[in-house]
Amino acid sequence: MSGNMLNGAQVIVDYLIQEKVPQVFGLCGHGNIQFIDALYERSADIKTISTHHESVAGFMADVYYRVSGRPTATFTSCGPGSANLPISLGNAFLDSVPFMAVTGNVPTSQFNRGAFQELYRHYQADFPSTVRSYCKKVFQPTRGEMVPLAVRQAWKTMTTGRPGPVVLDVPFDVFMETAAEEAPNALAWNANISSRCGADPEGVVKAVDMLLSAERPVMLVGQGVRYGGAAQELLKLAERLQIPVAASASGLGAIDCNHPLALGLVARAGHYQANHAARQADVLLALGVRFDDRTSSSWIPGYSFTIPPTKLIHVDIDPEEIARNYPVALGLMADVRTFLRQVHAELDRRADLSGKADARKKWLAQIDIYRKEWDKFVAPGFSDDTTPINPQRAALEIDKALPEDAILVSDIGVHHNWLLGFCKPKRPDSLIGSMGFGPMGFGVAGVMGAKFAAPDRPCVSVCGDGAFFMHANVLGTAVEYDLPVVWVVWNNYAYASIRGLQRGYLGGRELATDFHDPKTGERYNPDFAAMARSCGVEGVRVDRAGDIGEAIRKGIAANKPYLIDVDIAADINPMGAGVWELPGLGQSKAGIGTRFQPA
Repeated sequence: MSGNMLNGAQVIVDYLIQEKVPQVFGLCGHGNIQFIDALYERSADIKTISTHHESVAGFMADVYYRVSGRPTATFTSCGPGSANLPISLGNAFLDSVPFMAVTGNVPTSQFNRGAFQELYRHYQADFPSTVRSYCKKVFQPTRGEMVPLAVRQAWKTMTTGRPGPVVLDVPFDVFMETAAEEAPNALAWNANISSRCGADPEGVVKAVDMLLSAERPVMLVGQGVRYGGAAQELLKLAERLQIPVAASASGLGAIDCNHPLALGLVARAGHYQANHAARQADVLLALGVRFDDRTSSSWIPGYSFTIPPTKLIHVDIDPEEIARNYPVALGLMADVRTFLRQVHAELDRRADLSGKADARKKWLAQIDIYRKEWDKFVAPGFSDDTTPINPQRAALEIDKALPEDAILVSDIGVHHNWLLGFCKPKRPDSLIGSMGFGPMGFGVAGVMGAKFAAPDRPCVSVCGDGAFFMHANVLGTAVEYDLPVVWVVWNNYAYASIRGLQRGYLGGRELATDFHDPKTGERYNPDFAAMARSCGVEGVRVDRAGDIGEAIRKGIAANKPYLIDVDIAADINPMGAGVWELPGLGQSKAGIGTRFQPA
């Protein structure tokens, strides 16, 4: 390399530093040692976090963004190293979370020769085909001079419009080749781009007219409100017009769940007041929400929504999501925060609004009756003191034990449904979960990304025994980087959400969904607390509901990696006001209320 020219790896690392990426997460391999060498050279400016599985690196990058609002990057090697990444890439892609995956590949001079770990049969060095449906875009520079363009374009693609992960797939020799005198100027190329587009002004006027003339309006919020930074504007609008706010599973926390206008969760296992209000609404303002099958009770009318006759105003930055699953009375492509600010500006121009707010009293009084019915329906579970622990009680004890500023990162599994039903997040980053791709391990690993993003806040993962065992390597990473995170292992000795489906839809024909000792038939799992201790992590076991809170408080106070193995009953499934259908196998029954039939 001549003079002061940078090679491909140095250009990428310099660009990440310019974009204020504080650390990258990944795993070494022969295909990326030159990239790691460039990280070594700049280790005063960017930290390198080595994990024990590539999916873990991706989950950490994902949750880092959800907490900090800043994208970071991962590094993986060719072949199986990067092939372990699509699970976390797909999760970030479907949940609209950006991170840059720098994947190493075989040298260009060896393309199509079947070099060690080359994916070559159908096309040479073809990792991009593996991940094309798992990310926004794949960039594969094949000469050093192509790297500066690729890295700046990849960053722009990742962060503009609807955010999502990108892949920068770099052959080994391209990391080494002379690329440029200097990396692209990130400030000049990407700092001045805004994707906070507003809605069509006429559409804003129409939306306000519809909201003001509605008798039973409801707002439905999704992840776009939380990660789009629109929570403040949402609260202001809810209070200004006295409109109740329901949330998809990804939107919970956009408004404090204890607020009088917060309805809680609309879903197959949704809260009665949320589902029953949303399905009776005459106008539904949906902000940054996808209307997936779980939120929408498998799109069966009368359980989550009744669209039509409900008039739907659907606002999303991605026009592909508008009218995907429901016809709209008004569809507006816009950044939700900008749209809400436009609505407030339009309301400022309107005459006396207090009369409109007063007219809501009848609707809100009706909703309060639904809320009381729900509270009565769920009350018994909160006082159940059985062993194994009642899962509803466990969710309550976890919620009560967490400090105001705690970050709860949930894995996927039946515990996630219980947490969504009975935890009450107070802020947009209080409860973080995965609702698109739903990979096991998201919460097990993601909690460490949360801790990097918010070192001064307590970070707690609630994860199933299945997911924890699958990704127990995180224990080592937490010790190596001194990350004081707390894992609460929701231990029900089964893949219990799927076993529940076998019981509900297949007449109880259970297979491959629980864990047993082959000789005694007793339920089996490793001793997770002992496993933690063997790694240098504090590990305790809890089998009484009354002890969960104290264990969590001790775990947080210990200020070191900590695992709590909790024995939780697997035979109770969360009930709610919605339903879910497995086509061909039938649909579940609502636990409370009946199907709404519009007059």
